[in-house]
Amino acid sequence: MLHDIKPEEHPLLGQEMAEAVSTCVHCGFCLAACPTYKELGQEADSPRGRIVLMKEVLEGKLELEAALPHIDPCLGCLACEPACPSGVPYRDLISPFRAQSESKRQRPLIQRVTRWMTQFTLPYPKRFRLAAKTGKLAKPLSFMLPNAMRVMLDLLPPQLPKQQAWKENYPAIGSQRARVALLTGCAQSVLDPDINTATIEVLNQNGVEVVVPKNQACCGALSWHVGNLPQARQFASQNVHAFPEDVDAIVTNAAGCGSGMHEYHLILKGTADEAKADAFRHRVQDVAAFLTQLGDLKTPPDPGRKMRIAYHDACHLANAQGVRSEPRHLLRMIPGVELCEISDAHLCCGSAGTYNIDQPEIAASLGKQKASNVVATGAEIVATGNIGCMTQLSNHLTKQASEIQVRHTMQVLRDAYLGNKTN
Repeated sequence: MLHDIKPEEHPLLGQEMAEAVSTCVHCGFCLAACPTYKELGQEADSPRGRIVLMKEVLEGKLELEAALPHIDPCLGCLACEPACPSGVPYRDLISPFRAQSESKRQRPLIQRVTRWMTQFTLPYPKRFRLAAKTGKLAKPLSFMLPNAMRVMLDLLPPQLPKQQAWKENYPAIGSQRARVALLTGCAQSVLDPDINTATIEVLNQNGVEVVVPKNQACCGALSWHVGNLPQARQFASQNVHAFPEDVDAIVTNAAGCGSGMHEYHLILKGTADEAKADAFRHRVQDVAAFLTQLGDLKTPPDPGRKMRIAYHDACHLANAQGVRSEPRHLLRMIPGVELCEISDAHLCCGSAGTYNIDQPEIAASLGKQKASNVVATGAEIVATGNIGCMTQLSNHLTKQASEIQVRHTMQVLRDAYLGNKTN
């Protein structure tokens, strides 16, 4: 357990963080699973190394500034968790540590500006859409901007899709088998709103009524993972009150969102909504997992052709939520689909929220490797379950002049139901 810690200095420090530290036996199984250890090759840049550093900081034996160069490059991909024989809940340590250390550090001006820009725009669809449109106009002058801002502009798609809005209720087609509430997300609703539309259509096709809460907010995962606790708490609190309780599940179609909502008990720890948040997180389920559990799903029509699809495991779906087989099961339901596995599938693609902006060199290296491994499958489509991964894959596949299309699992399944080869 942790020693010599003043509780008043660490309001988030609870049983979860203490157990995350004390459970680690420093066996080293996490090293091979960690993307940043693979990239940087230093013990301090591995999960067990970071655990030691965070422990030393929390106990007052190490200055925060000495640990940050190794803590900051952590993707938060949680690949270390399934690799750990001791079951260390790394997620219970890394995000709370960042949240309580953020106010104690001094960032360079350009970092403060870019972090403010992302946190002021990304979680708010209207602001993000306006910022994205403005950013497109600024692209020709990007050579004049600092590297972090150039990266932000490079991540924007060539053309923003048409804006979509969703009704508050979508009745099931045929006999109703379930009723769910859908998180529509913030960045996703701007960068690829069709994911939500496809999700609703697939659920409806399988007898599921879909409710879209009007007063929902950003899931708060971005804010939480970069250490902005007040903003994360604001979003989490709004959502635990906005989503109805008379549903079978709160469904997400973005791995990062689902993972963040599963951590509402940590985000809202010590607040009036703590108990409500704990109940809320147990109702959150990824749409692929929900559909697989529902069972007896509608089989898409036979397109009369073979289609080769590669599936990319989003880290916060596979590692944080344990959802691996379910998306593959859904894709294999489609007649004519040959599902391909990607080499080094456990390694993160380098997206991880704002990681492209915060750690552009590592993010670019991981993205390039992932795109190369996708190309090697010979697939026509790469499917995944997270908008951040989709943006990263699209960017790096384009750089490699690949014509492989990047689609969400729900888009692939919806297109199959409609008899479309692809959109």
